[in-house]
Amino acid sequence: MAMLNLMLFLMSISVFMALHFYPLEAALVRSLPGFKGTFPSKHYSGYVTLEGNPPKNLFYYFVVSEKNPVRDPVVLWLNGGPGCSSFDGFVYEHGPFNFEAAKQRGGLPVLHLNPYSWSKVAGIIYLDSPIGVGFSYSVNTSYYVNGDLQTAAETHLFLLKWFEKFPEFIANPFYIAGESYAGIYIPTVASDVVKGIKAGVKPIINFKGYMVGNGVCDSDYDGNSLVPFAHGMGLISDHMFKEAEVLCKGNYRNSINVDCQKILTKIDRVLDDLNRYDILEPCFHSGELKDVANGNMSFLPESFKQLGSTERPLAVRKRMFGRAWPFRAPVEDGIIPLWPQLMRKVTVPCLDDVQATIWLNNDAVRKAIHANPESGNWSLCVDLRYTHDAGSMLSYHKNLSSSGYRVLIYSGDHDMCVPFTGTQAWTQSLGYQIVDEWRPWRSNGQVAGFIQEYANNFTFLTVKGAGHTVPEYKPRESFDFFSRWLNGQRI
Repeated sequence: MAMLNLMLFLMSISVFMALHFYPLEAALVRSLPGFKGTFPSKHYSGYVTLEGNPPKNLFYYFVVSEKNPVRDPVVLWLNGGPGCSSFDGFVYEHGPFNFEAAKQRGGLPVLHLNPYSWSKVAGIIYLDSPIGVGFSYSVNTSYYVNGDLQTAAETHLFLLKWFEKFPEFIANPFYIAGESYAGIYIPTVASDVVKGIKAGVKPIINFKGYMVGNGVCDSDYDGNSLVPFAHGMGLISDHMFKEAEVLCKGNYRNSINVDCQKILTKIDRVLDDLNRYDILEPCFHSGELKDVANGNMSFLPESFKQLGSTERPLAVRKRMFGRAWPFRAPVEDGIIPLWPQLMRKVTVPCLDDVQATIWLNNDAVRKAIHANPESGNWSLCVDLRYTHDAGSMLSYHKNLSSSGYRVLIYSGDHDMCVPFTGTQAWTQSLGYQIVDEWRPWRSNGQVAGFIQEYANNFTFLTVKGAGHTVPEYKPRESFDFFSRWLNGQRI
């Protein structure tokens, strides 16, 4: 009898190992082309499959925390678009590596460890969402019709299945973070997660809060932010600003007043040649681009080739093609025009994402990260049919923050795409009591921006001199506020 019990015990251990460890071994990323050395922590990547006929396959890349994986938070990172891959954040913002352009034509980028990787203090899940974005795919491309509410529901299902796959992290504090159109993704996903927790849906996610960077939120606040921002930054004259104030009466997004429309058109022309994602950065115009890394354009997606042979891609980090919200806030209800559609009518301003495109379409890289061939060629942003159907996020933020979840809303203060002026206005509109009045915060001994803290653990923060994708422009400062906020420290 004792021998039988021992055999049953050993069999149960074997089954447990098969269920919990072997799938993780299959997802383990053992090396990456372009990087020489040892990873500071374990990396996993692959697919979580959502049931259906046919199923939907959501791709993730998970970087385990380099500090204390048992206790450190786990953070889901979402880039925006809608329709843009979260490898944008991995390659260009806060991933474990910095990417250096290849010194030889046709070579792969060289990867170096990023001293300001967010994985130094948290485990980061980079998710390609919704279906059809990045490496996420289905054999039924009719699934590539999405909206806010559907995307939120599927991301929640992904999280439940992901924690089943990685049960050792279910007790860790869990946060959701992202930027730009993820200003819609995050509150809607968080709301579904909270509903699941209240309903007792297993596994119970240890959700603690979320952070949004330069995120769209509300069409009125976002849409009325550009003109005051441009005036405050010295981009338009007092005369133009006062004329717009009088003619538009504070409504700069959908006024039917002909004279208001004329002054707004004049303002648009004045601002047209600026880099709308960071007014401090140069804007590279048609015929002026120089490909300092590669002279060959054959690796580029069709959307790049349509720009013309004179428009060459730039070096690493001088890119923004397919930037998270494609042209300018606000986001209106209904079907959203994405970059591949906009490019038929407008010139893509100042933009390029060459290194990620080279690296992620390399066969060896795709094999190393377990990206299925069925997912097709990777591109930063894809042409989806996507509907903004969740409306304003103000009620979502109010409900979540008043329910005890921590919230950090941050803005690069030189972004003209989703200006901080609108974000500051809507955060104030929630009506929370100020518990820490507007003050500077510091990084490396220098003022890095300004912060205002409200009741209900709700914080608004600016990053001085940063553009739309804050960690790309200010990696050290971003790491500092990210790590302090996660640890509950005063920023």
